[in-house]
Amino acid sequence: MSDILPLDVVGRRVEVNGEYATVRFCGAVPPVAGFHCVVLAGIELAMYPTGGSFVRPNKVNFGDDFLTALKKRYVLEDGPDDDEQSCSLKVGSKQVQTIGFEHITKKQSQLRALQDISLWNCAVSRAGEQGRIAEACPNIRVVNLSKNLLSTWDEVVLIAEQLKDLEALDLSENKLQFPSDSPTLTRTFSALKTLVLNKTGITWTEVLHCAPSWPVLEELYLKSNSISISERPVNVLQKMRLLDLSSNPSIDESQLSLIADLPRLEHLVLSDIGLSSIHFPDAKIGCKTSMFPALKYLIVNDNQISEWSFINELDKLQSLQALSCTRNPLTKGDKAEEIIIAKIGQLKTLNRCQILPEERRGAELDYRKAFGNEWRKAGGHPDPDKNRPNAEFLSAHPRYQLLCCKYGAPEDEELKTQQPFMLKNQLLTLKIKCSNQPEQQILEKQLPDSMTVQKVKGLLSRLLKVPVSELLLSYESSKMPGREIELENDLQPLQFYSVENGDCLLVRW
Repeated sequence: MSDILPLDVVGRRVEVNGEYATVRFCGAVPPVAGFHCVVLAGIELAMYPTGGSFVRPNKVNFGDDFLTALKKRYVLEDGPDDDEQSCSLKVGSKQVQTIGFEHITKKQSQLRALQDISLWNCAVSRAGEQGRIAEACPNIRVVNLSKNLLSTWDEVVLIAEQLKDLEALDLSENKLQFPSDSPTLTRTFSALKTLVLNKTGITWTEVLHCAPSWPVLEELYLKSNSISISERPVNVLQKMRLLDLSSNPSIDESQLSLIADLPRLEHLVLSDIGLSSIHFPDAKIGCKTSMFPALKYLIVNDNQISEWSFINELDKLQSLQALSCTRNPLTKGDKAEEIIIAKIGQLKTLNRCQILPEERRGAELDYRKAFGNEWRKAGGHPDPDKNRPNAEFLSAHPRYQLLCCKYGAPEDEELKTQQPFMLKNQLLTLKIKCSNQPEQQILEKQLPDSMTVQKVKGLLSRLLKVPVSELLLSYESSKMPGREIELENDLQPLQFYSVENGDCLLVRW
């Protein structure tokens, strides 16, 4: 570093003693006692945005151009014997001696072979001499330029226009100035599919101004930019499949409707934006919305979701398959995940865990039973002609009627409040018969009636040396000879199925 300043320093991003800053002033400062008058650079430190400091220019890192940083990162430094490497080369009629010719060729070959590069935290501040990037490394497709010293979108364009095959670009943590007007349409980003602009200070208006230059963009990451969605993306971002708006606390429910018409949006990240409600007004109870038509994956972690009406609304999304909603007030309960599964019929993955068919069946049966008495009080009835639950119940439980059609209305016995049992009455003496293995001896076991079907299967798996996944359970009641009752829900206890002393468990695999 020297006291010689580059041109146009005001507004540039710089690094000082490991801290990032923006130059706000450059010029002479009157001498202070004990100091000589020198040219200083006034900077606004990133960690103290409302303050600043005067620093000697030779203490400021103004950064490198793209190619210089690339060579520092990816090309071997000259070794001690490099100057001694030489070969003879004929130029016209003269024989000349070349120094380090093979070494230079090797370096050039290294650069031209690069396709996926990371210049994270490499103090890249500018594109450099026009055409040099395209000449040195024309095959680059993926570039990570996060946490550098780039200060304007125009400088990014100068880099990208030399990378004709650029498919993915990460510019996170560069404090960029974006154009306020729509940029001239060019083919600079004609192949770009993934763009990461986290913590760059971009606004939604600037996104839409730049978007015409991203004709095939599929993934856009805008985390931590204080974005507020102010207008619909008209004729732009129409091929976008993933949008990350997390950690933008200015976004609310009403703003989401402005991006609800994006035809290919499959993956939406809304974590940590303070979201508490969502509503799709075009769809009635039990119907599907036309909003977010392609949305399959929704992430709403770390929000303020506390009402089940939020989950009810998500069931209206016609394509939703995966939901992540951890660390919300609503999800703190023990049964929260089971209720979410029961409320969203098409969901296949919840909080990154696959929902197995038996898990869905168990959750829906439990939900049907848990709210059965409330359903009855609201006007529900096993007789279809008398089944008229009120609007309040249907609004709170929009899938309940469907679950009654799927599994049948809850019977009176299911809705009886379970009475506490004395310890001596909790153990059931049961026979265990392997139905498809007649040579297998009939076993007799004492099992607590609170034991779940799943745990019974685990016990039998160890006894019979058969994988749990292959076991099927049912039982014959001593009070109803000849009638076999399937134990279909692994999560329910034996008492749920009214298993009693002397009954016989039937095992198949």
